[in-house]
This record gives sequence, structure tokens and C-alpha cells, in this order.
Amino acid sequence: MSSADPFPTDPVFHVRDLTKVYGDGSAEVRALDGVDLDCNRGEFVVVLGASGSGKSTLLNLLGGLDTPTTGVLHYHGWDLGGADESGLTRYRRDAVGFVFQFYNLIPSLTARENVALITEIAADPMTPEEALELVGLGARMDHFPAQLSGGEQQRVAIARAIAKRPSVLLCDEPTGALDVRTGITVLEAVERINRDLGTLTLVITHNAVMAGMADRVLTLSDGRITGETRNDVRLPARDLVW
Repeated sequence: MSSADPFPTDPVFHVRDLTKVYGDGSAEVRALDGVDLDCNRGEFVVVLGASGSGKSTLLNLLGGLDTPTTGVLHYHGWDLGGADESGLTRYRRDAVGFVFQFYNLIPSLTARENVALITEIAADPMTPEEALELVGLGARMDHFPAQLSGGEQQRVAIARAIAKRPSVLLCDEPTGALDVRTGITVLEAVERINRDLGTLTLVITHNAVMAGMADRVLTLSDGRITGETRNDVRLPARDLVW
């Protein structure tokens, strides 16, 4: 590994001919239809596609929220596709941070307490305070969700996701419920986690503007990867043109 490359190159995810089929007969839906993909530590990958393209299905499989119908799905060489529910539970708890469009914070808990829900069960967590500082909320730790803006609530959700020190951060339309200015602030938090912690980060979105901040951009259509491009230079979130 060269000094210019701070992250090892062996894949975090190794995916081959991955399919996910729902239903059968005339009701069969092939949500994923033969996806090949490798993802490495420290990468920032944006997955673009319209509604129904298979983006969320891919994220759910990578995150251990669902299992494939056929194909190879390995996480650091471990057969994630063939894991039992106990193994998937440990994987989700220890290795993956999720950020969704809606924040799913507990209203009766402060920002610090919402993050502590994760740090109390994780194997090697950072403190809630460290996680909230990373997303720029050091001064808002003891505020309740109702006292926070939408962007601040999403940043609490990001802090909660990364407090366990996951090796993978999966973001599903993380700015979908936010205005442009607030969305950029949230993307800056995601960008910082990827840069400072070396966390493999996948963002699925229908918003092509986000492509500029990625190392690699995948386009999904009808359950297949129909395009892949790499950016020689990643744009900071604040420089994206909306």
C-alpha cells in the first residue's frame, strides 16, 4: 500500500451476480437482477437511480436487512448472503451504520441520550459527546428533537449511526426531507465521517447533484448497474451546484 493511499484495498463488499426476487409467477418482481460490485474501505460511493430502480433493495442487502435470492454477497470474506438471523443481527449491530430519510429519534430523549442508545450496546464505541462533536452539534447535545431543526435532527441520526465506529455507513436519501442549504450541512457531516474515520460510505439517491462528491458513481436501472463513473477530484459538499 503506497503512502498516498491511506486505506487498504481489499474489498469490504464483494458482490457477484446478486439477485433479489419478490413474489412468484405472474407477480414476480426482480428488484435486483445480476449486480456485480466491489467496495473498499474509505470509498465514498453514490448510487443513483429513479424510484423502483433497485437502490433501496441493494442497500437493504448490503446492510443485512434482507437476504439475496441468489448470488455472492461477501463482507470482508464472510458470506453475508448465507448468514443466519443471529449473524445478521451481530453484523447490523457492530459493522453497519444506517441513515435514513427520516430521523427516527426518540422525542423524549436528548440528542446525547439518543446517541447513547447505541453506545451502550456497541463493542467499541466512541462517546456520545465525541460523535456529536464530529457532526458539529457539540453545543446542542442536551436539546430534545423538538428543539432542533430538521438538519440538526438528521445530524443527530448520523452521530447515532457512527458512534459504534461502523466500517460501513449506508445512507438512504439522507437529504430527502431537507431544503438545499440544510441538506448541504448534512452532507458535510457525512463527508467528514468518510474522510476522518475511513468509513466506507454509500449514499443512495435520485439526486444526481450528489454525484460530484463521490469517488465513484453507480447508476441503477431495472435492478441492474447500467453505468459506473469515477471522479478524479471529489467536490466538497458546499461546492455542489443544486
